Amino acid sequence: MITLQGKNIYLRALEPEDLEFIFAIENDESMWEFSNTQTPYSRYLIRQYLENAHQDIYEAKQLRLAICNNNDFKAIGLIDLFEYDPRNNRAGIGIIIKDSGNRNQGIGSQALELLINYSFKQLNLHQLFANINPENEASISLFTNFGFEKIGLKKQWNLIGGVYKDETLFQLINHQL
Repeated sequence: MITLQGKNIYLRALEPEDLEFIFAIENDESMWEFSNTQTPYSRYLIRQYLENAHQDIYEAKQLRLAICNNNDFKAIGLIDLFEYDPRNNRAGIGIIIKDSGNRNQGIGSQALELLINYSFKQLNLHQLFANINPENEASISLFTNFGFEKIGLKKQWNLIGGVYKDETLFQLINHQL
């Protein structure tokens, strides 16, 4: 099990007990805009996903970790590496804190810092990227605080609620390699 420890939070591998938490996130239409989800997920499909969560990043091309408070096993958010490309040593990164009461508490910053360090030091990635809605000022601030740079704008990239919205591409290059 992967455990990455921060000051107030830790990241851990997904467990079967996370089924209802993931079900709630994946079926919350207000979050679909951030995950490019278009249809609800059944508990059955999420259970199957969790049963295959033992696959490592090299096999699954994705790593999804639960964000937890230090004194609790219960997940409060998720952080992902996706589109893992070992040939070019890069991956996308995304984060979601489920309840608004847990946002703006430094949880996202700690989780992002832990995963950036893990990505560069353990996975030896050369770069990370994030796709962010230009209207999502909180996410832009979070990622730019860690050195992510805006490198492009994908115009009318996502159809959300019948409206085409832009998506901004941010990139962080590991200059330590």
